[in-house]
Amino acid sequence: MRAVRSTARGIVRDAAVAAVGLSLLGVAVNAARPGGIPLVATEEYEVFVPCPEPLGEVEGIPPSDPRVGDPRTFLVDARDARAFGRWHAPGARNIPFDYLEGVPDEVVRRVASSGAAQVVVYGDGEDPDSGRELGRELAGRGVRNVFYVEGGFRALEAR
Repeated sequence: MRAVRSTARGIVRDAAVAAVGLSLLGVAVNAARPGGIPLVATEEYEVFVPCPEPLGEVEGIPPSDPRVGDPRTFLVDARDARAFGRWHAPGARNIPFDYLEGVPDEVVRRVASSGAAQVVVYGDGEDPDSGRELGRELAGRGVRNVFYVEGGFRALEAR
């Protein structure tokens, strides 16, 4: 038992000596280098680093626009499945939009390869509107002719 303790202490001691020695060597090499890494920050750290977002531009259209009911339109409801089940525009497909998770690639491919003349998205009509945001994501990922319904489902339901 005593031999095991002695061996464990020796390992810990050797590791501590190596860590201190290598740290001192690193500081010395850094000090000798021209333009070495500063040990103390000379300016404030940048906390917010913007992430690239694949968002495109979409045009808002009124709920009375003929493109909404056009049979060549791929009509998308961006609300959750429960809201879609309560009411949705005739012919609409449900693609729930989540602000934190992107639209899966297979869904984007399905929309892009639908052969539709245009894609019209409607959402909750809030600010920000889930329909507009889903439309921006689809447009940013290569889907062409994407529009969103201003006022969302409430405007469509009221017409």
